[in-house]
Amino acid sequence: MDYRRFAELRSPLWDELEQGLVRAREGRLDYHALERLSLLYRQLLHDHSIARVRFAGTGVARRLQRLVIEATHQLQRDSGEDLPTLSRFVRRVFPATFRRLHPEIGVAIAVFCAATLLGAALAAVEPAVATIFLPQGTIDDLDRGVLWTDAILEHGSSSMISSGIALNNLKVLFMAFAGGALAGVGALFVLLVNGLMLGSLLITTAHHGLAGRLGEFIAAHGPLELSLIMISAGAGLHVGRELVFAGDLPRADRLRRAGRDAFIVLLGCVPFILLLGVVEGYVSPSDLPLAYKLAIGLSIEAVFLGWTFFPVAEPEARAAGESAVLAGEMR
Repeated sequence: MDYRRFAELRSPLWDELEQGLVRAREGRLDYHALERLSLLYRQLLHDHSIARVRFAGTGVARRLQRLVIEATHQLQRDSGEDLPTLSRFVRRVFPATFRRLHPEIGVAIAVFCAATLLGAALAAVEPAVATIFLPQGTIDDLDRGVLWTDAILEHGSSSMISSGIALNNLKVLFMAFAGGALAGVGALFVLLVNGLMLGSLLITTAHHGLAGRLGEFIAAHGPLELSLIMISAGAGLHVGRELVFAGDLPRADRLRRAGRDAFIVLLGCVPFILLLGVVEGYVSPSDLPLAYKLAIGLSIEAVFLGWTFFPVAEPEARAAGESAVLAGEMR
């Protein structure tokens, strides 16, 4: 068999194997697909032996060598996965995992927005709804034109407030994440409570003519803080979905993978929670103009979202490049 015929006949199997390895890396293989991947792996070993002897140094030989190494790692590694390096986590692991959770994060965003609108509607109809989230003393202060954020620095230094805010935000994120263990109900509860609170507080402060001052206070930290709440709740919903709808894989395997993905997303959010503590402790209560605070808030939000959509060099892209090289050799 000559080089051209060998490549034309076997390339479809190599392409199928490569796609299967992508699904295996993402944890999307059922038992039938795993059996098919194992069969393709055995055929790959045979083809690699032929290419190494007859077509050494060609594009086919190089591609098959890479596929053998990658397939061997995926199919014969231990069940415990190696911890990624910090560089790999930043460049590949977090963005790829975040994208896998897009459906659940989308649901979390929808639930939060609906709860916010509901809270605003309830507060508009019945202002007493605000007493659920604010003590009566704070509401009395609103009647006098005093916003609860006005005295934020009277209770301690900026550093103390910053650390306290960061700790509180971490608690909210972990509650949303851990809520996935309750079939996602806990994550939904966090979304509903925070959404209802935000909507009712916006309308309540608007009733007292203080909505602008509240908006000025939250401009620097609010956009990303709300995003992180929804993302962590989406991670919890991901775990809850796998708990309820396990599919044809063992429930323990699905939960282990879902828990790992959710924890990766939560771990990627932690540095930004700490950053928000600093912003909320120093920038939000400062005398900076609203435009500056808003610019800071939108900038850190853009940095985070830019990271989540960071371009990742997937195996398909490398395969496309190798196919182009191979096509050039066959001409």
